Amino acid sequence: MNMENDNSSVINSLCCEFVKHNKISPELYDKYQIKRGLRNSDGTGVLAGITNICNVHGYIVNEGEREPMEGELIYRGYSIDDIVENTTEKGRFGFEETAYLLLFGQLPTKGQLEKFTSLLAEYRELPVGFSEDMIFKAPSKNIMNKMARSVLALYSYDDNPEDQSLEAELNRAVSVIARLPSAMVDSYQIKRRVFDHETLYMHPLNPNECTAESILSTLRPDRVYTEEEARLLDLMLIIHAEHGGGNNSTFTCRTLTSSGTDAYSAYAGAIGSLKGHRHGGANFKVIAQLDEFKECIEHWDSDAEVKDYLSKVIRKECGDGTGLVYGMGHAVYTLSDPRAKILKKNALKLAQGTEFEKEFQLLDAVERLTPEIFAEVKGSAKAMCANVDLYSGLVYRMLKIPVELNTPMFAVSRIVGWSAHRIEELTTGSRIIRPAYKPIAQRRSYRELDER
Repeated sequence: MNMENDNSSVINSLCCEFVKHNKISPELYDKYQIKRGLRNSDGTGVLAGITNICNVHGYIVNEGEREPMEGELIYRGYSIDDIVENTTEKGRFGFEETAYLLLFGQLPTKGQLEKFTSLLAEYRELPVGFSEDMIFKAPSKNIMNKMARSVLALYSYDDNPEDQSLEAELNRAVSVIARLPSAMVDSYQIKRRVFDHETLYMHPLNPNECTAESILSTLRPDRVYTEEEARLLDLMLIIHAEHGGGNNSTFTCRTLTSSGTDAYSAYAGAIGSLKGHRHGGANFKVIAQLDEFKECIEHWDSDAEVKDYLSKVIRKECGDGTGLVYGMGHAVYTLSDPRAKILKKNALKLAQGTEFEKEFQLLDAVERLTPEIFAEVKGSAKAMCANVDLYSGLVYRMLKIPVELNTPMFAVSRIVGWSAHRIEELTTGSRIIRPAYKPIAQRRSYRELDER
């Protein structure tokens, strides 16, 4: 008797039953004025709260119409451009300073920054036995999945995990921000050993390294990295650290927090959200699509060839059949994504004169040509710009960061924003977040089992 085939047959039958009894007509969304995805009819987001933390500005609503504008990303009142210019371009690492700003609401003094950086370095070490018991004994092929489980497991190492006093929550936030990179690297190393049959490298942490340096140092077998590489990774951490309360993972964190649950559950939920291909997982899609372009376009420097292939992708004749050019378009940004502009400028510096320069130029062609082709194929005049994912995958590749760590690197940075929003929700929110769904099932009389 083949139990697996029998089970498969039962499941297929159940699927047919589900499809038969669970249809919802798309017209009902218009009839009941349902704001799908919590979006208004003009594409703007439904207001769900107030925040001091971040402003994502990509358009102006004028007389009920959205007008495109150059994108702005503002952390606690400071433009991301100013933050980048005054840290990375002036010879110092900026992720720790950015984390302090987002958590506490003010730029740190030199003394405050030194103490905060030292605290992060002190907390970076995972609890004694944690990696052996919680990571190595249950490895996962998916690093995001393992990181979420690791964050949940930290609950068991917290003496009072349900304490939601400000002191406890801030201390917990700093510890998770510090430890998440360590959990990521350990999860990746054991994944290599178990599933890829490669050598496991476990390097001791260096407390004198900043977050970007520590990641490169513990990830690479020889621990060798250049200052230029570390500064580019630091830049990646800065621009990914926060993106407003309405993005899916941050809203997930705030929703979970509003229920009164613990910090570890809220952060793990946010990681699960970011893992999705419609959110943080999109950066993996970009690099996969880039490899497809490299294989299918003979002359990368030919705009005509690139345009022809992009047209086929948008028409769903090539690619994964979705009609999407990954890395292009954004829910808020219209004319430009400030993160993409910053990243493109700095990525070019590292790519010039290397084998990655041609890949960079191919992505540049994709950025230039896609809006025009999309308008031709779809007949749409909607403004479209490159988003941060278009260049992030190539940057990680240049930094020798494995592709399976693209989205986990996003999480390592965004934990800062999640922490800031969780604490803001705890201290300023007063209600559980509970939107409504329109019920359309008709009332029915119960039928006895033998009468069905």
